[in-house]
Amino acid sequence: MEISALYHRPDSEMAYLKTKDAFQIRLRTKHSDVKEVKLLYGDPYGNKVNEKDESTWEHDVILMEKTFETKYHDYWETEVKMPLNRLQYAFHLVGNDGEEILYDDRRVMPYTEENEDKLSCFRMPYLHEIDRVKTPEWVKKTVWYQIFPERFANGDKTNDPTGTLPWGSADPTPTNFFGGDLKGILDHLDYLQDLGVNGLYLCPIFTATSNHKYDTVDYFGIDPAFGDKETFKELVDAAHERGMHVMLDAVFNHMGDFSIQWKDVQKYGENSRFAKWFHINKFPVSYDETENAEHAKNLTYEVFATTPHMPKLNTANEETAEYLLEIAQYWIKEFDIDAWRLDVANEIDHHFWKRFYAATHELKSDFYVLGEVWHSAQEWVEQEEFDAVMNYPFTESIALDFVKHETTAKEMVSMLSEHLMKYRDQTNEVMLNAMDTHDTARLLTLCHGNKKLQRQTLAFMFTQPGAPCVYYGTEVGLDGGFDPGCRKCMIWDEEKQDHEMFAFMQKLIKLRKDYADIWSKGKVEYRNVCDETNSLEVVRSFDGVELHCFFNMGEKALEAPCFGEVLLGQNLKNDKVEKDGFIIVKK
Repeated sequence: MEISALYHRPDSEMAYLKTKDAFQIRLRTKHSDVKEVKLLYGDPYGNKVNEKDESTWEHDVILMEKTFETKYHDYWETEVKMPLNRLQYAFHLVGNDGEEILYDDRRVMPYTEENEDKLSCFRMPYLHEIDRVKTPEWVKKTVWYQIFPERFANGDKTNDPTGTLPWGSADPTPTNFFGGDLKGILDHLDYLQDLGVNGLYLCPIFTATSNHKYDTVDYFGIDPAFGDKETFKELVDAAHERGMHVMLDAVFNHMGDFSIQWKDVQKYGENSRFAKWFHINKFPVSYDETENAEHAKNLTYEVFATTPHMPKLNTANEETAEYLLEIAQYWIKEFDIDAWRLDVANEIDHHFWKRFYAATHELKSDFYVLGEVWHSAQEWVEQEEFDAVMNYPFTESIALDFVKHETTAKEMVSMLSEHLMKYRDQTNEVMLNAMDTHDTARLLTLCHGNKKLQRQTLAFMFTQPGAPCVYYGTEVGLDGGFDPGCRKCMIWDEEKQDHEMFAFMQKLIKLRKDYADIWSKGKVEYRNVCDETNSLEVVRSFDGVELHCFFNMGEKALEAPCFGEVLLGQNLKNDKVEKDGFIIVKK
């Protein structure tokens, strides 16, 4: 047995209170190295008077289940219930080579009854419900729809910026405007309801100079080109009436250089009342321009990336923090929003995010805080900072096999499994899964216009844990390369819309909502993963119901290993699943 591959850490994603009554425990071993794992667990005291009592520890034994396999590791899981909310435990492993060991908090030793009496167990002294990671239940039943407001719909031409172009008359650039606004979204709520989505994720709507609005000038104001607060309130209320939740996008990492705070710093230097609001290394603030307006050299202050127009905020400064926390609460109090999506969230201190989470949940206990983090995010979701993050590592792993064919089916499953094991189940249930966003090329373009491949990839994403998100226009065939190409105007001309794609997305979204508990909370199994045919089966089960999903990413038609009531499928012919095909059945 490869002892060095063993890994467990109490009070983490490997040992945590999953529900009020169930405690989940995980163990990692080397792949295909261990035949059996038993968990030895019980109350730390049992029949003992106290910890110094040397009498035998009373404990139970339960067989752990191997739930996920990766290229290098296997993961074992089980759940236990502790009536007195105290727990200590150790592992009894049997290797494929016949070796038996005990693994506890301090050492690994051969398995014997004598050594079992010498265990120094992993310990969870008391399981506090208040410490349990809790995520909003409504998110687990949500299908998000992401809107880039400037490009969704022009509902009010009276607020169009100077130089606004006719809708869809040109390719998107970083500087052109087409007049999209809040009234345009409000006018199309019936359309979105017909599509089936029940969560609206809006890119920034606050006062800013750009078309993307990530260079905030005033966090308390709606950008005049988007409308006013009355229109936004009407939009939120109308969405809520339709059972939709609303998530706003904000940037607290940096401000736009047209903000009054930064203008004051430019004018008064170190004597500005806002001098400590930013990370300034030398006064006066300055930089050297380059041919690219978004890239500067020799900056005397810190910024987002290398753009001189987005000075970085100092959230460790109390006055700055209080200002941003007031903003966080303002849009909840005044407009009843349900969630914040936080841009560049990984570059802000943890101390601030803890305060942010507390401030939002003080007003709404089921508020949803979503951080933009493009990498592993345990630091933020293991404590009360974010409920979830943009799940880019997960969805990018899907694209590597389905779309780019850079990995095999087994390699993809390995990456997906490894990623799921980084987080508690309740966190995985509310991760935001998107195959494309305003920051990526659109899926249809990545698929080189292959709409069947696009549909197959989306179907696979919808079968995975986490809340799926549809980027505006996906449902009608909108394509586009990387930013700014992915920010094209929405297609409203019905003759140019892909009605077949719209009908497919309606069915896919309905399937997700009809079986929401299974997709979000159900057990995940990757079966029949085959590199030779580049195919796999995903089995999701919950409360006695099983959904079997088979995907063929290869070239040859294959017989599906699952039978039952067909809920959704594509490229099915003569009882076989052809290339770019899939089938989802209920057993």
